[in-house]
This record gives sequence, structure tokens and C-alpha cells, in this order.
Amino acid sequence: MDNLSFKSTYACGDDWQSVADQCLENLGTEASSANFGFLYVTDALAPYLNSLFEKLRTHTGITDWIGTVGAGICYTGLEIYDEPAAAIMLTTLPQDSYRLLPAGMEAMTTMLTENKNWIAEHAVHFGIVHGDPRNTHIAQIIDSLSAELDPGFLVGGLTSASDSHYQQQIAGQIYEDGLSGVLLSARVAVISGLTQGCTPLDARHMITRSEGNILAEIDGRPALDVFKEDIGEILAKDLKRVSGYIFAGLPVPGSDTGDYLVRNLIGIDPGEKLLAIGDNLEDDVPIMFCRRDGDTARDDMLRMLNDLKKRAGGKIKGGVYYTCLGRGRNQFGDDSEELKMIREQLGDFPLVGFFANGEISHNRLYGYTGVLTLFL
Repeated sequence: MDNLSFKSTYACGDDWQSVADQCLENLGTEASSANFGFLYVTDALAPYLNSLFEKLRTHTGITDWIGTVGAGICYTGLEIYDEPAAAIMLTTLPQDSYRLLPAGMEAMTTMLTENKNWIAEHAVHFGIVHGDPRNTHIAQIIDSLSAELDPGFLVGGLTSASDSHYQQQIAGQIYEDGLSGVLLSARVAVISGLTQGCTPLDARHMITRSEGNILAEIDGRPALDVFKEDIGEILAKDLKRVSGYIFAGLPVPGSDTGDYLVRNLIGIDPGEKLLAIGDNLEDDVPIMFCRRDGDTARDDMLRMLNDLKKRAGGKIKGGVYYTCLGRGRNQFGDDSEELKMIREQLGDFPLVGFFANGEISHNRLYGYTGVLTLFL
């Protein structure tokens, strides 16, 4: 494998110019030897992303970047929210080891067709991608791209700018809508792990009647009756309390680690005993309910980190972390606890990322998860 090296920096400031200037000063001459960059900015810089991006490209000479806007951004041992800030990581990828992936189905299809031979010859099965949460087909696009790479393993997240006008992604240029990023050949060695932010309740059920996102029957019984039994008597008496605490969990078929997709409960009809779930449902597939639980989220984070530590064998050179905007300070505490756990368990290495409005791992769109990818 090629000997990759990474250089990262971050900066906070009063405006995009001061953030850009500080980042460039921190990078120094390291920028001149790199050919690829990652850029993540906080919400406050979203309106100025184009100006910031152009300045970084001009002063570093690097044309190939990927990145996006987050409600918060990640850096080694640090979470940054609520102020103008950017996190940057630079590397020199081996010649002919990557291709930028443009947004838009037509552009993506053209790129995959034009690079069919490169994908086959270079064993391209891995991609880092960012998506627009406003696109209602984003989960299908992720699944389709993964299938095209036969098999493909994707990591990334959906943009989480608070202003719907600034759901921007970078893949050599700034895009909106769709999915964009970079495809990497097997010459770039990576490992990845996923950690859940919720804890399944004990029972696992089967959907026996549903329509669209409406859950009518579970195990042949009214959905709300089963739900009340699972959450317990106290919550069942005051269903208003389940919002933001209890979720639906859809187990991932074939997962050997018990992965499941967390989906919001978006409505309850006590009269008809129906539940509305934040995803389209199918009959005869499993479902369970889960709760947000800080202690078990921390335990599962440690499980993922220990697993990655064993797989890495002490050879970590850099990393990207995509975690749910409901995690971080909302689940682990205000003092960058989630990112500190990564540094404490795996060491001090260049790492960037952001707090996403949906996380991507393998061929699926998750929620309330953290996806950590390490370059070896």
C-alpha cells in the first residue's frame, strides 16, 4: 500500500476571511505537497462557502476537494458549534487512485460509465460521499451507487445546515441536491466502523400490516398496543413523553453486528391505534423499538473504537468522522466528549468531519449513529 500522510488544521474566527487566513497559516508549506483536501464548515460560514473554498483552492493550488456544511464540525478531540469555523485535512493520494463523484443522477451515471474500466482495474469499492437531505430519493441513490461498485462500501453524511438554502456539498466544485464525493481505489487502505446512539428494547417484532409510513399491525395486533407494552406502563400513560426518546428500529438484514436503522416516530393515532414512522414500511419485515440512552451509546462507542483499534494494528494515519447532530453535545456532554473518546482510545491523529442530518455507512442511510473511517 502507498505511504499516505495527512495534515489537518482548524480555525475559528469572526468571518470567513479570518478563518481561511488562519487555516492557511497553520497549514504552511504542507499544503504545497498535497493533492487532495477535505473541508467542513459550520453553519455560520454556509453563506460564504464559495468564497472560502475559492480562497483555499487558490492559495494551496489543490483543485480536488470534498466536504460540506454541518450544524457542528469535528476535529481531533474537538467539537465546534455556534461560531464561524472550518476544519481542513490535506493528503497526497497516489496517482490515479481516486475520482471525484459529481452530484446529479445524470452526471453521476456519466462519470461511472466513463470510468468503468478504471473502477474494474483498480478494485474501486469504497467512496466518501455527502448528500442533500432535501432530496427524497437520497437513500435510493446511496443504495444504487453501492450496487454499481459491486459491492460498494460508502461512508459519509447528509448536510445539516439550518438554512435550507445552504445545503451545499463540495466535490471539486460546490453542488446542491443529490450525492457527491470521491471514489477511492484499493491502493488507499481504509477501515470503517459504525456505532449506534440508541438501545433496542427487549422485544423484536414483525410488521404484519402497513401502508406507506403508517404502521397498523405488529405481530397481528394493533401497532399501538404492542408499542405501549414495549415502552412500559409509565410512558404508555403519557405518550407525549416518547418524542425524542423512543424511536423505531429497523434491523439491517444479514448484519452480523446487530445494526439497525433508527427512524423517528412522527405521529400516533390513539383512536385507530396507528403509528407513523419516518420511513416507508413493508409487511413481513422485522421491527423493534429503541430509546436514546447516553450510557449505552458511550458503551457502544467504546466497542466500535476497540474493534477499530485491533483492526488498525497501530497504523492510523488519518480519519474522517460523520456523526449525527443528535449526538455530540446532545448525548455525550458539552466538552467535546464524543471526539475526545476517539482520541483517548485511538491516539492523536489528523481527523475531520461533521455533525450530519443522516449518516451513511455501506449502502444505507442511518440516523443517530457515528461512522468512523480510518486511513492506514
